[in-house]
Amino acid sequence: MNWFAVDDFLINSLKEDMPYYDLTTDSIVNDDSLCSIELICKEDGIIAGLPVFKRVFELLGNVDISFNFKDGDIIKKGDIIANLKGNTKNILSGERLALNIIQRMSGIATLTNNLVKEISHTKAKLLDTRKTTPGLRMFEKYAVKIGGGVNHRYSLSDGILIKDNHIKAAGNITNAVTLVRNNIGNLKKIEVETESIEEVKEAILTNADIIMLDNMSIETMNDAVKVIDGAALTEASGNIDLSTIKSVAETGVDFISSGATTHSYKSLDISLKNLKYI
Repeated sequence: MNWFAVDDFLINSLKEDMPYYDLTTDSIVNDDSLCSIELICKEDGIIAGLPVFKRVFELLGNVDISFNFKDGDIIKKGDIIANLKGNTKNILSGERLALNIIQRMSGIATLTNNLVKEISHTKAKLLDTRKTTPGLRMFEKYAVKIGGGVNHRYSLSDGILIKDNHIKAAGNITNAVTLVRNNIGNLKKIEVETESIEEVKEAILTNADIIMLDNMSIETMNDAVKVIDGAALTEASGNIDLSTIKSVAETGVDFISSGATTHSYKSLDISLKNLKYI
């Protein structure tokens, strides 16, 4: 992760949550008060985002954290993930932001890991997409990696993916690929989205590097993989979830992209509990 960007995000988020001061905490807690508190897991999953959790309190200051787990570890209900000690005000004021981040990142890592386990018997690798929460992409894509997935392009500047609307704008797949090659050159790989066997055949003739099989039935996908026959890498996309990913992987595709990893996850239940003054 880009830690300059992380700090910018966290500082702005703290300002959003505490634009002037923390009315409740400042009314109850003395400035020099010290406490200990436990970061507790309340359901099973994969933990992710601990360095970001720690950074929240580093920015606030005077809080020490001792972790019992690292990103990517399996955690069980009741596990004490970390122990925090330090300035009570800073712990209480940073609590919500720090928890929001690791709850969401751990939810993404957990869902990703469950999807990856479904296809572990095949050669397919799970990719994420750009269907991320605006402003949170760096956290969400990091969480996908922690869960065992592979990051697709981070932004529109990272790779070439010719989608259906690009094809319509260019007139056809051949024109779209030709225009990209004329403008970009041959150093970048080109991926083309297809929705039918006819489009797959046209994409093969353009020497596309990767052919996306978008929203195809399992039967059509099986046929497409046979038609491509190693002429390009294959990526399945569209309506990929825990109920469909196994059958998709068994068609023999190289990659499966799923927006579900970053838009249909459930945040993992994690809390700061058992505050004690020290």
